[in-house]
Amino acid sequence: MKIVSIVGARPQFIKAAPVSRALRESGHEEILIHTGQHYDYGMSQVFFEELGIPEPDVNLGVGSGSHGMQTGQILMRLETVLLSEKPDRVIVFGDTNSTLAGALAACKLQIPLAHVEAGLRSFNREMPEEHNRVLTDHCSHLLFCPTQTAVNNLANEGITGGVSLVGDTMYDAVLQFGQIARQRSTILSDLSLKPKGYLLATVHRAYNTDVPENLLNILSALLELNEPVLFPVHPRTRQRIAQLNGVFGSGRSAGNVRLIEPVGYLDMLVLQENARVILTDSGGMQKEAFFFGVPCVTLRPETEWVETVETGWNVIAGTDPDSIVQATRRSGRPGDRPPEVFGSGNAAALIVAALNSNSDESISPKQSASLSMLNRGSG
Repeated sequence: MKIVSIVGARPQFIKAAPVSRALRESGHEEILIHTGQHYDYGMSQVFFEELGIPEPDVNLGVGSGSHGMQTGQILMRLETVLLSEKPDRVIVFGDTNSTLAGALAACKLQIPLAHVEAGLRSFNREMPEEHNRVLTDHCSHLLFCPTQTAVNNLANEGITGGVSLVGDTMYDAVLQFGQIARQRSTILSDLSLKPKGYLLATVHRAYNTDVPENLLNILSALLELNEPVLFPVHPRTRQRIAQLNGVFGSGRSAGNVRLIEPVGYLDMLVLQENARVILTDSGGMQKEAFFFGVPCVTLRPETEWVETVETGWNVIAGTDPDSIVQATRRSGRPGDRPPEVFGSGNAAALIVAALNSNSDESISPKQSASLSMLNRGSG
């Protein structure tokens, strides 16, 4: 088949790498489209280099912008490419604006759509990612779920056809690149860090970066911890920190908190594996902490990865400084290793197998009717 894969943000490059390799090894023609949602070297190009992802066939070059503008620009530019390429399938990953725009473009053109990481729900509609997930799932023909919880979420919304429990492609990536990272990365010695002698923090979601009170609370909590905190800072987060005019000044380190530029995937894997605790609002890092058996404190009021909480490896602290500090100080390993709730590391192979088994199927009559109604409704 001719398959278009759409990526645009750092987490999607990681999710797509095992799938891209499996598609090409199976003889499918993959057209890789980069929307340009993340575009600087540290947030984009370094991941293609380290993960061995082929250079994108098309880069839409959308860049930054408001949610509506970014989604709209991607949708318009994608439609032109899809009309030209005429793929048999479109694959989207995760829950970003690139995901939703890719889903809508395929839906409007009645191209069968596959969603990798389908069925996730945080049940927080204040987060744009939640809207992106729900809408993408309801546009999709094939839904590849990382966990049984995700399968159940879809069933609760009336989606049962085309659903496959395959596991998590990020687990595939960690297994594939973890050993390479240990051999190649010098990040610990470069930063004079001792294994389990530091905390690792990241903040990037709009829920935290675009609400000054939330961001200030998180920074205050990090400063209160009596341990070294390494904080690779997303470009948007650094800009928001500078606007606070607080102890971090123009985005510089302060006290026990060390701000650094974003790091590549291999370096981040090593930093995660060797941290004592990870503090993050990232869904991907919650999972990677789990994969490595590192306790995690989530800087949000909820998580879509409920399995990490239910098994005791993740604590939901929100943005209250006292809750963050207490959760971090009390965090420890609840067992020798986390259970295998995200599959066995063969998600990409199962995805390709499902695509192969559906290669001769067209869109179901029910979905075709739904798509036609959407298209008629758009005028």
